[in-house]
Amino acid sequence: QVQLVESGGGLVQAGGSLRLSCAASGSSGRIISVNAMGWYRQAPGKQRELVASINSLSSTKYVDSVKGRFTISRDSAKNTMYLQMNSLKPEDTAVYYCNAEIVFPTWGNYWGQGTQVTVSS
Repeated sequence: QVQLVESGGGLVQAGGSLRLSCAASGSSGRIISVNAMGWYRQAPGKQRELVASINSLSSTKYVDSVKGRFTISRDSAKNTMYLQMNSLKPEDTAVYYCNAEIVFPTWGNYWGQGTQVTVSS
């Protein structure tokens, strides 16, 4: 069974920074490969949206609202993904979820449990 464990959420004032982490692990075996990974967020009353994604070649994409403020990265040796969030705004407040395509040993799409990010004005 694959687990994605997120950490790094919390409460921060507008203009501040947070760094989210998402670590993938296999409870009953070794992960063969981690392909595309992404961070999603869902604010109360809104649909879940893709914030940033990174593929196995570390090519990245961002939603327009976070370009220039957020940076997605990964450490493939550790099966870990990060989201550095700078210049945070109150509208960034949401539960942030990590998502990954993992071969373990067959291909599957997995979600983390979510971590709350709250930005106060």
